[in-house]
Amino acid sequence: MSHPSAWQTHRQYAATAARWTADRWAKESDRRRTLRATRKPLVRDARAALAQAQATDPQKVTTLVHRAERELATAKRRVPDPMWLFASKAALVTGATGYVGLPLVPGRVWMWAAVAVSVAVAGAILWALLHRPAASTIEPTAEERDLLKRLQPEHWREHAEQRGLSGTLTGRPRLTESGIVVAVRLDGQWTATKLRGSEDHIRALLGARTGLRFQIKAGKQGGWAELTLRTRSAADGDDLLWAPERRSLGIDTVTGEHVTVPLGERLLIAGRSGAGKSVASRPLLFDASEGDTNALVIIDLKRVEGRLWDHRARVASTPEDVIAVVDEVEAEMHDRLNVLPKGQDTWSPTPDRPRITVVVDEGAEVVTAADKVPFPEEDDDGKTKVRTRSALPGLESIARMGRAACIDLWWMTQKPTIGDGVPKQIAPQISTSICLAVRTPAEARVVLGEDAQAKGWNADELPAPGVALIRDGKRGPDPVKVRYMDKAVVINLPDQPIWSRATTPTTATGAPTLTLVKSTAAPAVAAVDGTDARILDAIETAGTPVRQKDLAETTGLSKGTVSKAVKRLTDTGHITRRPDGGLTADKAA
Repeated sequence: MSHPSAWQTHRQYAATAARWTADRWAKESDRRRTLRATRKPLVRDARAALAQAQATDPQKVTTLVHRAERELATAKRRVPDPMWLFASKAALVTGATGYVGLPLVPGRVWMWAAVAVSVAVAGAILWALLHRPAASTIEPTAEERDLLKRLQPEHWREHAEQRGLSGTLTGRPRLTESGIVVAVRLDGQWTATKLRGSEDHIRALLGARTGLRFQIKAGKQGGWAELTLRTRSAADGDDLLWAPERRSLGIDTVTGEHVTVPLGERLLIAGRSGAGKSVASRPLLFDASEGDTNALVIIDLKRVEGRLWDHRARVASTPEDVIAVVDEVEAEMHDRLNVLPKGQDTWSPTPDRPRITVVVDEGAEVVTAADKVPFPEEDDDGKTKVRTRSALPGLESIARMGRAACIDLWWMTQKPTIGDGVPKQIAPQISTSICLAVRTPAEARVVLGEDAQAKGWNADELPAPGVALIRDGKRGPDPVKVRYMDKAVVINLPDQPIWSRATTPTTATGAPTLTLVKSTAAPAVAAVDGTDARILDAIETAGTPVRQKDLAETTGLSKGTVSKAVKRLTDTGHITRRPDGGLTADKAA
């Protein structure tokens, strides 16, 4: 009863061994085919060099011919035999070795053994060829078929010289989910950088349309480059509309994987007008404002994007508000660093003191407008004087020191190369760069690094809108299709607490605690904004006349901000200044 079971087990083992053998043969066949395709042109070049050497020195007076012969022999050795020839040689060597090693066995037996081995090897090769997986299940389009034909080594060799590409030769191109990829062999006159500069010649040789994006980078070994024609995207067919269940930033067009950017990074987001910079940032702004331990601050002088988020974020839209909120964030940063427990590297966010993400929308405008802003201040004698303030020093301080305090700066700009599009003190602190389409290679280098183009980060060639390159030290230069988050979706998001440093009891260390206040104000201060409401609340809480200079210490605001708020409240009748300089709240207001 055990014989059928044992026979079945042997059959299973035999089938497994056959599949394993066939798979190995198939892989070896592919490897040899690839090597022959790339190395046979080297043999032709060596033969041509030998013919030229023989014509130059027919008497072999110099070593020119001998060197050419050695180079030809070396090139031939590097070209592997085709699979059928390799298998035949292996079978003959096996039979001959056995015949010599065991002379007592009759020759007829070894002859049939050699025949059996040869038949077995041939059968394995045939099985592998019949059952091997298809090289590509992707059906090429008409455009791709034409490009694949023109990328073949034979066509390239025939037309390269007349297109100014003499000394380059393609390998066998392959079609992938992200386009056509082909290796290009370079002689001593060429480098990947020089080949990139000859993109127009390549486009003419291939007859490619002007809008087709090329990517040229150094190959995996010296003397080679890799040319990618982005005829398609791995993100095609995916739903790119943002939704709570689809919270990634976008989809990698090469691998098809979902790309995320975690909180806690200092970001630079750049792109020319119309590239989709604001839309691309919305999934990130959602993450930065979602949850009890996250708070969002937006500095937006254009008052367009910030208004969409004012139910979830603290928004500053005037130069005075910008300086005020920067002062608050900077003061909060120093408070956290002062009370950071010994041995702890970074602050741990809590609902009372959350992670704060400060987003500067169009940084160049903020640097220009929020500079030399006049702020009236009261001196110790009660006299008011005006001095100018700038938001940039505070933003630079947040960029340098904010990470340990769990306060992150995101810088967004359309003009990275103009003026202080990316301030010199902030640029080195950036850990992740998100670059949509820009106008020039110079802008791409400012955003992605000086080595950007040499390594394939060609943001000036990106289509617009909605395609970005993300350089974080981990990803390669694969374009990412970002998700689309409509304005109506942002407006309909649920409200979140708005961050602010309010007048609350101080901690044991003397630092004011942080609270989150809702965007709705109390009835008594419904007619004033957040800063004025805090000043008015501080005066009412004191119960006695308060001097203006004491309000700055109590609220944590700058003297200039307090001075302007006091003037507004005095003009509207909410507070009254006594003859001795003390401020009191008007209950009737």
